[in-house]
Amino acid sequence: MDYEEQLDRALEDTPDIEGTGSRFSLPTPEVRQEGNATVYENFQSTLDTLDRDEQHVMKYLQNELGTSANIDERGRLRLTGEFRQNRILEAMEEYAEGYVLCSECGLPDTRLETENGAEILRCEACGARSATGT
Repeated sequence: MDYEEQLDRALEDTPDIEGTGSRFSLPTPEVRQEGNATVYENFQSTLDTLDRDEQHVMKYLQNELGTSANIDERGRLRLTGEFRQNRILEAMEEYAEGYVLCSECGLPDTRLETENGAEILRCEACGARSATGT
């Protein structure tokens, strides 16, 4: 078999990839009011998607929403005050844009690193390095 035949065979055996959609998708926050607190029920699954430390994400949300928060024994985030689902989703999307997705290639294959006291986002897919929160 010559090269052209092998190439044709390989292309025939390669599965078609449907669409060009991103493989990164944040879960929609499941929130409910409990007294004077907002409980973010699926906070743990959001952390799993983001692949980030719970304290880092919690501190970001505290700053972004201007409130205090804690993580309960079931892994839910309890925010002091009343916050709507769309406001929390907006804050989480901003977090992903600044601290998860690569600014060069857009992939979520990144790691947070500290370099000379500064937080850097390093992409494991393309090798890009950028300041966080941008």
